[in-house]
Order: sequence, then structure tokens, then C-alpha cells
Amino acid sequence: MKKEWKWFIGLSLCIVLIIPWSVLRWNKEHLIKDDVDIRVLMTNNEVVKLPLEDYLLGVVAAEMPAEFELEALKAQAVAARTYAAKRLSQSNKAESTYDVDTTVQTQAWLSDTQMRDKWGWLNYLKYKSKLNKAVTGTRSMVLVANGEYIEAVYHSSSGRKPTERSEEVWSSARPYLQNVSSGEVNVQRYVKSFSFTSQELYKKLGNVAPPRALTPVDFQILVKTSVGRAKSVKVLGKVYTATQLRTLLGLPSTDIEGIVQQECLKITTYGNGHAVGMSQWGANDLAKKNLKVDEILLHYYPGTKLMALRYK
Repeated sequence: MKKEWKWFIGLSLCIVLIIPWSVLRWNKEHLIKDDVDIRVLMTNNEVVKLPLEDYLLGVVAAEMPAEFELEALKAQAVAARTYAAKRLSQSNKAESTYDVDTTVQTQAWLSDTQMRDKWGWLNYLKYKSKLNKAVTGTRSMVLVANGEYIEAVYHSSSGRKPTERSEEVWSSARPYLQNVSSGEVNVQRYVKSFSFTSQELYKKLGNVAPPRALTPVDFQILVKTSVGRAKSVKVLGKVYTATQLRTLLGLPSTDIEGIVQQECLKITTYGNGHAVGMSQWGANDLAKKNLKVDEILLHYYPGTKLMALRYK
């Protein structure tokens, strides 16, 4: 009887310890095996292949403050993964030598060394572990609409207005990039003032005519979007799209007010970024209200579905 009890206890320990270890080991091997590589153009022009999930850790580190709530960081990871997956699906391996770079032209990205420099050693250990939870906690999850990866664009802050429809900022409409509430609690987080003299304005706009004194008609917002951001602006007699003017004058957003005063053009901007898709600060504020990653994403990308990326 005593031997039978010993045998039973031994078998129980095997079930409790060995089988779960085997399952975990299989899962780990499976996860490594099914990842996909993405070709990243580094700042030194070297192209490096990285596992997609490893690459995403550097993107989240670069694109969103590590202090943000975990659910917001998860939303950022899904948006970044969706963007990368779409790039991979569109990439022509024969014609292109890389899929993404490390700048905002595709998605910003930080190496381990850059993370340590940015956060310091102690915060590096804490934040990297946190970001790793955001990436692994959403592993393989992407946003899809009509069987295609969506344009999972995002921006820092919508400011005082709702998000923009894509067709009012760029040329094409996307049914999931609509006007939705920003989700931001502090809508005055990014309010900035700029002042341009006549000479500065002429130079920034590439106007080769001799600078003259500015008058009130030298700055006019001609057309606004449905939520009130500038869409078309007339400056020094020439009409620009608001996105063009934002680039030329180095403005953080297209939610602008302008007035000619004391021989200068004074512009006030609200928000930070193009205002299309997910507001990162809004996502953080929604996460503070206990919204989960799927709820945050479906708020900013209505009509989309969360699906698992199928690695080849």
C-alpha cells in the first residue's frame, strides 16, 4: 500500500511538473519557428533582417512613451504590427532592398543601445520589460477590413477636435478612418505659438519675390474640414493645402489660427500630428478609464476586425 502511494505521488509530480514544462517548451519553440523576418534599413544604410516581433519592440519604444498604460502600449503594438504586415504584403523583394526604415517615413525604431541612452539603465530594464509585455501580449494580432490589412495610421494628439477623415487630409477615403472623439482628457496639451516675419515667410514658402510688409489678407483659411481644421489656406496670394503649409512652416498640426499683427504672421496650433487614426494620448486616456486594447482600437478604427497574422 505504501509503495502504491509513492507511485501515485511520483506520477502526480510528473503530471504537475513535466507535462506543463513540455507544453511551455513546445510553445516557445513554436513561437520562434513561425515568426517572419522584416528588412530594416538602418541609419548607416545597412539593411538588417529582424524577426517581426523583435522589430516591433523597437517601434513601440520609439513611437509611444513607455510611461503610458499597458493597454495603450498594446494598441500601439497592434497598429505598428498591422502597418508592418501591410508593408510586407506590398513589398516586391526583387525591386526593393528593404521593407521599412527607422524614421517616421515608415515607423520610427530604436535599438537596444538607443533605448538605454533614452531611458537610462534602471528605466531601461523596467520599460523594456513593460514594452515586451505589450508586444507579446498582442502577438500576431493585426487589424483587418474587407480581407485586407488596414492603413493603421496614428498620431500623437488630436488636441481640441475629433480625429480627421483620411480623405480630408490625404487623397483617398478609408471607411475606418473617420471622425471619432479623440478620447483625450487634456485637449490643451499641445498648444503652440509661432511668429514669422515677412522675410521668414517668403523664405520658408520659397517665394522669390522681394519681401513686402504683411497685410491681413496675406493669411486666409479658405476651407475647413468637417471638424474645423484647416484644409486649404491662402498665404501671400498663393493657395496651399493645410498639409503642405504645415510642412513648409514646420507646424505640428493643421488645427491652426492665424493673424497678421505687428508686421508678423502669428499662428497658433492645437494638437500634434495629422490627426488621422489613433490618437496616442487619447489611447492612453482611454486605457486609464479601463478600456482594453480591442476597445481602444475599435474606437479609433471603427468597422475593423482584430485577427491573427498568419506567418508563412
